[in-house]
Amino acid sequence: MEVTARAPGKIILAGEHAVVHGYTAVASSIDLYTVFSIRLRSEDDDTVKLMLNDIGLDFSWSVRRIKEVLSHLGSPFSSTPTSCSLETIKSLATLVDEQSFPETKIGLASGVYAFLWLYTSILGFKPATVTVSSELPVGAGLGSSAAYCVSLSAALLALSDSVKLDVSQKGWSTFNETEAELVNKWAFEGEKIIHGRPSGVDNSVSTFGNVIKFKSGVMTRVNSNMPLRMLITNTKVGRDTKALVANVSARKSRHPDAMCSVLNAIEAISDEWSTIIQSHAVDDLYLSANEEKLGELMEMNQGLLLSMGVSHASIENVLQTSMKYKLASKLTGAGGGGCVLTLLPTHISGEVIDKLVEELGSFGFQSFTAGIGGKGVQISFDHSS
Repeated sequence: MEVTARAPGKIILAGEHAVVHGYTAVASSIDLYTVFSIRLRSEDDDTVKLMLNDIGLDFSWSVRRIKEVLSHLGSPFSSTPTSCSLETIKSLATLVDEQSFPETKIGLASGVYAFLWLYTSILGFKPATVTVSSELPVGAGLGSSAAYCVSLSAALLALSDSVKLDVSQKGWSTFNETEAELVNKWAFEGEKIIHGRPSGVDNSVSTFGNVIKFKSGVMTRVNSNMPLRMLITNTKVGRDTKALVANVSARKSRHPDAMCSVLNAIEAISDEWSTIIQSHAVDDLYLSANEEKLGELMEMNQGLLLSMGVSHASIENVLQTSMKYKLASKLTGAGGGGCVLTLLPTHISGEVIDKLVEELGSFGFQSFTAGIGGKGVQISFDHSS
């Protein structure tokens, strides 16, 4: 039997940077996924094989070698998410160092550490073939690492004794609330291996889907009732998130009163976003009016982010280009490059979108459409393999 899990990426709709200072942010899932498939091998095969399809890397370890290096872990503890110790990180590094990891992709090594940790913690020392593919660009602020950890944790837990799933069900199915929370906790442990001190927002959005409000460490799930679509443009400009966050903090120290007003304005935008998307559209006119309001909020939010010093020439190119088509845009995530959101109203034609994508492509940007606020992690079973 083969188990497949998929988990969505995420975007920040409003409130980035402000959230660092205790204000509200609104994050949403998008219908672009990372997919993990796991097929257990017979016990006499003795290998765990990981195939990262999108980046063309394959890794293989003998179960004997994994046991040898990670013997201190003992039996799997799938129902008890536990943090990875520094001692274990060193052991994981030993296993990864034994592979021929390209120097140009060494930044992805932490994702392989997370794989080995989650695999052995949840399933123990069982031979298997594991494949992963993703529609999410890496390092673009769309929650690719969280979707990786969530889909991996879900697939592993589906093969463990910690969750009870109907394996005869066809198509995609979801976890119940308790099981989803277990997936989320394990995914968070994987995120800590990759990022050190993640907020937990990305993995929560990827696990539960829809929309989440986040403020001072408290997450509130929001049920969106609007069928929103965004054009997401990846500028392919790398950015230093820590430096951008530090620069905003420094500006806040230099101009405390002005920055307080900016952050309060962003908080109001985040609150209004969550109110609008929870409203039920009574007709097309009402929906169109709400889309127009959201567009205005995006423009205001972007203006405030510009005043905080986190925009970039590449982002401004996207804003000016989308403005030609009378469409509202804003950066999402840390800024300084990364991705830009453009709201696509329900009345917009495919022809207009194609023209916009083509024009953005002339800058070397990559654009793709995504639905907002869809389902979280899902699982499926294939008995034919």
